[in-house]
Amino acid sequence: MNQISAPADDRLAKRNVVILVAAQAILGSQITMIFVVGGLAGQQLSPIACLATLPISMIVFGSMTTAPWLSNLMQRYGRRAGFMTGAAGGLIGAALSGYAITIGHFALFLLGSYLTGIYMSAQGFFRFAAADTASDAFRPKAISYVLAGGLVSAIIGPQLVSYLTFNNPDATVARFLPIYYGAIVLNLIGMALFPLLRIPKPPRPVMGSDQGRSIGQLLTTPRIAVAIICAMVAYALMNLVMTSTPLAVVGCGYSVSDASNIVTGHVLAMFAPSFFTGHLIARFGAERIIGTGLALLGVAGIVALSGVELGNFYVALVLLGLGWNFGFIGATTMLASSHSPAERGRVQGLNDMIVFGMVTLASLASGGLMNCAGGSAVQGWSYVNIAMVPFLILAAGALVWLARGGVRKAA
Repeated sequence: MNQISAPADDRLAKRNVVILVAAQAILGSQITMIFVVGGLAGQQLSPIACLATLPISMIVFGSMTTAPWLSNLMQRYGRRAGFMTGAAGGLIGAALSGYAITIGHFALFLLGSYLTGIYMSAQGFFRFAAADTASDAFRPKAISYVLAGGLVSAIIGPQLVSYLTFNNPDATVARFLPIYYGAIVLNLIGMALFPLLRIPKPPRPVMGSDQGRSIGQLLTTPRIAVAIICAMVAYALMNLVMTSTPLAVVGCGYSVSDASNIVTGHVLAMFAPSFFTGHLIARFGAERIIGTGLALLGVAGIVALSGVELGNFYVALVLLGLGWNFGFIGATTMLASSHSPAERGRVQGLNDMIVFGMVTLASLASGGLMNCAGGSAVQGWSYVNIAMVPFLILAAGALVWLARGGVRKAA
């Protein structure tokens, strides 16, 4: 059990879930906004077309490198301190990115994107915070409900992009400046929520007390290893395709508003199922839900490869969101039930470092495949989706190995 003094009625857990859902909805909107315009802004600021999605990669890289120390900070000082640090990073990152746009400075834009990654890392811990005070029965539902807060951010973020860029005659990168001003405001609003959280800090380690398993032992625990692999693949593949989507949509002759609407549908599909994903996990088990998520990711790739009509983009991105939801929530639930309170900081920081490390590589590869692997947007889009295949095989193989007795072999 990894929760902290979870009462039978889960009243404290439910209170915390409400606050975390609101934070996910408000602060999370900045990520969907920036993911829509980051590659497009990068395409105009970058001196090399292949580096168009580097700003998105820097956000994910910032999340990856922040996760270990942010997890340790929360282990020592509590969740509130970590979440306030994340929101401060998001605020400063948005301000710096906006300034970089006004002076046309690509390197400064990358630095602002990196700082935004500090917020993205903190947001990743919302799901674990929901589990901290939850009972075994409520834990998967708590995780799902918090991720469901992204449903509101899916509506707010892309629609703000459409509103702030609609009918803007300016074709320069300056047309994206209002997006970053909006992100500053969202961080200021969201920061007021975190003092309301009531999550006890983990007890300080006492000399001679059980410190839990080492990092090496944790990584060789089959259930933890498979959970990390499946979370890594689900998130990386979602990011690989989503990062290229605005470039592919605009490159195929559609508008920025079309790209924004497609991303809206995608993010809705990412978070809307969260209202029942936890119930499905409780009934069928995390392994089956993860497997369903991997299958949906595969079908998304098939639909994307079938054509570049708007309908193909919408269906592929909706399936991509559903696959991420089942795969990532399932893997998170599996991980959250596989470690002790003493191991929480190590396991969660390690998990997010590995997951977002792979997501960083995926977002880097996304821009290279989209802009440099083919002679057209259609060819680049095809390469992006074909690249999903080996990683789906890896995750599916790990899941099958666990289901067929990996635990017995390790024992």
